[in-house]
Amino acid sequence: MKNILIYIGVAIALVACGDKSSRHTDFTDVCDKYGAVVKRDGVGKTIYFVFTADSLFEGASVVLDVLDKHDVKGSFFFTGNCLRMDEHKDVVKRVISSGHYVGCHSDRHILYADWDNDRTNMVSDDSLKRDIEDNYAELAKLGVTKDDAPYFLPPYEWYNSQNIEAIRSMGLVPVNFTPRTYTCDDYTTPDMTWRYKTSQELMDKLYDYERDSTLDGRIILIHPGTSPHRTDKLYNRLDEIFTTLIDKGYKMERL
Repeated sequence: MKNILIYIGVAIALVACGDKSSRHTDFTDVCDKYGAVVKRDGVGKTIYFVFTADSLFEGASVVLDVLDKHDVKGSFFFTGNCLRMDEHKDVVKRVISSGHYVGCHSDRHILYADWDNDRTNMVSDDSLKRDIEDNYAELAKLGVTKDDAPYFLPPYEWYNSQNIEAIRSMGLVPVNFTPRTYTCDDYTTPDMTWRYKTSQELMDKLYDYERDSTLDGRIILIHPGTSPHRTDKLYNRLDEIFTTLIDKGYKMERL
């Protein structure tokens, strides 16, 4: 799935990038060194939970029930693969009708940049843009236009500066999870012996990050669909995570 040797070792510099495309009007978006938004300053104790789905989406109802329980709006990013699957159509419609943010995550879930240290480009700008346009075409069939969904989360959460420049040239705002929040590792399976983290370990790392850095304006990614080889699903602990963070004074919003 991911070249985890490279993935775990990457260091990401954060810079202000100034996008202001949300309900807040006085924030500053903070980008990683490639240009994707990974944090938002000036929003106080607000967290943005994002959920990405490709072909696997078995935890969707669990996630949506938790969001409903806490009256929280999340942000969902779907591939075209996901949107074309009959078994996901009803729950995707539920996401849309519930007022959550719905955006794109690549049509075919292609890899934009190599896992090497230089993130060597793996796709031409034209191919990348065509893949994104195809993804938006699938979303449009459900009544969601590109104007409704300006935020784009790159596939595999992996890219280089050229990819981000191409995405921005389409009038889109590339986003990604905040580095070192760790919940994105909920895709790992027990056979990844040195990489695998239980849900409790991921939650502990998130809470450690919160204690050391706060979660103000952070973007937290959880996968609502993971390999069947991972039976310890982090999305089954989402209610507990929300309760803990709400007790700490945080509120959750959609992008």
